[in-house]
Amino acid sequence: MERITVVKMHGARNDFVLVDARRAPVEREAQLARRLCDRRGGIGADGLLLVEPSRIAGSRMRIFNADGTQAEMCGNGIRCVARYLDESGAGALQAIETQAGVIETRVVEREPTYLVRVTLGIPRYEALTITRGAHFVDLGHPHVVILAGVVGELDLEATALALQGTPTLPNGGNVHEMAVERDGLRVRHWERGAGLTQACGTGAVACAVVAIERKLLASPVTVRVPGGELRVEWDGRGPAHLTGPATRVFETAMDPWALP
Repeated sequence: MERITVVKMHGARNDFVLVDARRAPVEREAQLARRLCDRRGGIGADGLLLVEPSRIAGSRMRIFNADGTQAEMCGNGIRCVARYLDESGAGALQAIETQAGVIETRVVEREPTYLVRVTLGIPRYEALTITRGAHFVDLGHPHVVILAGVVGELDLEATALALQGTPTLPNGGNVHEMAVERDGLRVRHWERGAGLTQACGTGAVACAVVAIERKLLASPVTVRVPGGELRVEWDGRGPAHLTGPATRVFETAMDPWALP
C-alpha cells in the first residue's frame, strides 16, 4: 500500500493533519480527511490541510473538515501552512491561494513562539434580527456572532445546528459566542463540519469585527479562545489581520487506507 507523509500541526489547539500534495496529488480527499481526522481510529484532527501547486500564487491550500466537507478558508490552518512552507525553504512571506481568494501570510516570530500574521479580506458586517445580540460577518465564508454577557451561558452547539440551512446560513457556516472583557474578548466557536473547536481563526476575526463595529473595543483586539490567544487588527475599512501561533507536533509516514 502507498505511504504518505503527514504532519500534525495546530493553531491555538485548532488541530490539523497536513499533507504536501504538490508533487503527488491526493485522491479521495473527503474520505482521506475522515480517516486521518478520526480521533479514535486515525491521527485525530479538526481538519485536513492539503498543500497544492497554484497558478496564481506560491501555493494553494485546500481544507477538508473532519466530516469530509470542504471549507473555503481557515485562519488557523493557513498559519500552519505558512509555517510548513517557511520551514520547507519557501520563506517568511507567502501568498497562498484559497477558495476565499489569495491570502498573504508573514512569519513574524520563530522563537520562542512561532507566530504568523495573516492578511484576510475586507469583512462584510451586518446586524441580525434572528436572535438577540446576533451579527453576521462574511470573511470569504459566513459567520454568525452572538454577543453574550458571559461565555458559556448559551447552548452554542444547539444554536449553531439550528442556524444551519436557514436563510442566514443557507449553506451552513460557523457560529460563535463572545463576551466583552476589560481588555479583550472571550469567545467560543462552533465550526461547520467540525463542531466545537478550541479555536477558529476567521471566527476570532469575525468577533473582533463585531466589537469594533459596535465600538465596544478598539483595534487591535485580543481574542481569548479555549486554545489560547489571537490578535486581530482592523481599521474598520480595509482588510483584517490575524496574528497567532502555528505549532508543529510531529511528522510521520503512514498508509491511511490501512486504517480501520
